[in-house]
Amino acid sequence: MRTRDAMSAAVRNTARRLHPLPIRIMHWINALAMIVMITSGWGIYDDDVIIRGFSFPGWLRLGEWAAPSLNYHFAGMWLLALNGLAYLTYGVVTGRFRERLLPIRLRDLVETVRDTLHLRIAHEDLTVYNAVQKVLYFVVIAAGVSQVVTGLAIWKPVQLSPLISLLGGFQSARVIHFIGMTVIVGFLLVHVLLSLLVPRTLWAMLAGGPRLKPSRTP
Repeated sequence: MRTRDAMSAAVRNTARRLHPLPIRIMHWINALAMIVMITSGWGIYDDDVIIRGFSFPGWLRLGEWAAPSLNYHFAGMWLLALNGLAYLTYGVVTGRFRERLLPIRLRDLVETVRDTLHLRIAHEDLTVYNAVQKVLYFVVIAAGVSQVVTGLAIWKPVQLSPLISLLGGFQSARVIHFIGMTVIVGFLLVHVLLSLLVPRTLWAMLAGGPRLKPSRTP
């Protein structure tokens, strides 16, 4: 009996959390960097709007005008790029992305959307991501990569003229960059809303969440 108790205690001690400490740290750094990038980007946008008649109010922008907004944007860019690269590397090397985000089945996606529309989003098992969550994570990762590519093209249009041509010109690169920003903002809004509707998910990202079985990849 004592041996069994000792083995159980050992399993509990070796089991890892749903969100290991590195993931939690990188998650919140990414959140901060995204907010800086988005709000400073709105300040840059207002200096030369893409949609005529549409601009962002001053209280939403980071930076009084284009020049300080650019400074904030570049600072956030390096933070997001380095931390994002570390996050992607960690997810691939540890197998976290493969376990948490795959597979995605169309049937599961339809069922999850239907349950969400009926406000059935209890999400009892935090260790299992539903199909909508998986799709959203892939979409925001793709949008992030797109933002890096289009952002570099806009920043260095002469040096990266082949990339500008591939994107359809400087203005097209700006439009794609704006669309990518919109996708990321939409993701953040849904992400925050779901966290408020299921507060346990927010607490899990703060404290680590439930422990996983030792046989599973962290």
